[in-house]
Amino acid sequence: MISETKPELSVVLPFFNAEKTLKAAIKSILDQTFRDFELLLINNNSTDASLQIAKTLSKADRRIHILNESKAGVANAMNCGLENARGRFISRMDADDVAHPEKLQKQYNYLENNPSIDFLGSEVEYVPHIAENEGFRRFVDWANSFHTPEEIALKQFIEIPVINPTIFFRRELFEKYGGCRDGNFPEDYEMAKLPEKLLNWHDYSTRLTRTDDRYSTEAFFQTKAFYFKKWSEQHNPFHPNIRIWGAGRKTRQRSAFLEEYGLNIEGYIDIKKTKPDALFYKDLPHPGHLFIVSMVTNTGAGEKIRAFLQERNYVEGNDFLLMG
Repeated sequence: MISETKPELSVVLPFFNAEKTLKAAIKSILDQTFRDFELLLINNNSTDASLQIAKTLSKADRRIHILNESKAGVANAMNCGLENARGRFISRMDADDVAHPEKLQKQYNYLENNPSIDFLGSEVEYVPHIAENEGFRRFVDWANSFHTPEEIALKQFIEIPVINPTIFFRRELFEKYGGCRDGNFPEDYEMAKLPEKLLNWHDYSTRLTRTDDRYSTEAFFQTKAFYFKKWSEQHNPFHPNIRIWGAGRKTRQRSAFLEEYGLNIEGYIDIKKTKPDALFYKDLPHPGHLFIVSMVTNTGAGEKIRAFLQERNYVEGNDFLLMG
């Protein structure tokens, strides 16, 4: 029976066939120094021993509540948890990760002491379980390298700026915007990240980002295009006009997603003079004449493009943005 007294915090943990990792994930929440929470375990059609593990642990701790969501997918399971959450704050957790003991307390304290911040993440410790993936390692190092609302806002179209199981936010966000959608959250609130590693982020071969087509590069670009259109309406002084940095075949294919959402591509920019339909990058005009979206995904290319544009006095967020 669920207590009538509402907890301060609801931790939402969806699971599907996670019998090898679920117990450790649950224990890492039960062992938190912060105690005033409910733990909502959402079974998403598991066929292994996951549900039995959840039931066994729930018998020993009244803070655990098990829910079932028959619609497949993490977003559906998360929405089930959100709709049943009673806490003033909500924390996200994954079934294959391990939270550090003070994670919830530190995030709770930060939001209590910073009323202008609504949504909070943290750094993570990368724990590979397969031959180490340099791409994932670079992503974690990148995600751990910035923390302020301003930095997160500028980097939101490069990769996911806050790693999912570190998310901790005010309940009002769910009440105002509703549940999970395929993409980032709305933009008109402040997001920050604690500069501490508060979660072990485990990288298994079964991770959805490796196995599910919804996490492909093309799928991400399509989602980014949808949210970039909203961002451009508010921040791009030349909206809907943009110029794309990158003139290769892949970039042109991905830029078509932007056109689908009403962005007008004035042309392309390239590092070679040999492409007649692209502006040579050294021939760019002074700032204030166009808005540039870099869609070059080669490792390290974004940093070089940012450095070049900043040397030309282009301001990130005002004159250009990196995407991908």
